[in-house]
Amino acid sequence: MPNPKRKLSKSRRNSRRATYKAPKVTISTDPTTGEAHLRHRAHWYEGKLYYKGKVVLEKE
Repeated sequence: MPNPKRKLSKSRRNSRRATYKAPKVTISTDPTTGEAHLRHRAHWYEGKLYYKGKVVLEKE
């Protein structure tokens, strides 16, 4: 029986086991602008940066 030469860390083992069930990219619509964007990411709309429906940054 083949045996491992060194111990695998828990994070390496768990990341290998989790790859087959990695979620697909989900797209949401912003409640304020109605713009489609990736979830948990800020997005630009008409020169403003929005996150969770609020203006975070404005272009000068």
